[in-house]
Amino acid sequence: MDNQNSMAVLQVEGLNVYYGAVQAVRNVSFTVQAGEIFGLLGPNGAGKTSTLSAVEGLLRPQSGIIKVAGYSIREQSKEARASMGVQLQATSFQPELTISEIIQLYAGIYGVSLTKDRIADILADIKLQDAGSKRYGQLSGGQQQRVSLLIATVHNPRLVLLDEPTTGLDPQSRRQLWERMEAMREKGHGLLLTTHSMEEAEAICDRIAIIDHGQIIAIDSPQVLIDLNRDKPEVISASRKGKITLEDVFIGLTGSAVRT
Repeated sequence: MDNQNSMAVLQVEGLNVYYGAVQAVRNVSFTVQAGEIFGLLGPNGAGKTSTLSAVEGLLRPQSGIIKVAGYSIREQSKEARASMGVQLQATSFQPELTISEIIQLYAGIYGVSLTKDRIADILADIKLQDAGSKRYGQLSGGQQQRVSLLIATVHNPRLVLLDEPTTGLDPQSRRQLWERMEAMREKGHGLLLTTHSMEEAEAICDRIAIIDHGQIIAIDSPQVLIDLNRDKPEVISASRKGKITLEDVFIGLTGSAVRT
């Protein structure tokens, strides 16, 4: 095993996913390192969701290797799933339960014992110290996303999967969630993030992969991808501000046609 893979909390090698005769993911390979935020970007229908579902173990790929913290998602699924946390774009907890009750419930599912004092500390850490007795349905969208991320990481997983976590949030709530992600990176977690926001990817991702028609067509840091592609005619023609941005690169590489 090379040094890069020895530090990886997620290894995806030669992933292929079919739905009948349609190939949704084509020979996709990438790694997510400990202490890294890795963005997976692509138009609708490009293969992001299929890739994420395969990593989560929700679908069985036709071929390829997926390892989470060194555990094969196929052969050691229990250990692999215990090493990851998942925050979906839309997460619905029981609206009648209080936040403290939800935390206790899911901590118990993960086998994590939390005292009332520890729950209070956790809520203070995500700036919800006065919300423990509130019902989940009473929280704002940004507060619900903070609780959702907390639940996804209550068992301290090595890998955290975030599926468009800031969609629909106001700028303040989005920035708060970015800070939470960056704090997790500093603690050594690996984060795999899908997003349609190029601003978000450029702001917080250490590396990104652009996937289109099931294939990864570019992978590197946001700034390197901008530098490598800024002089391509299709990228220049996509620019609307004079300064080449990650969004210009994305449009230039994947095309301007709207995907359904």
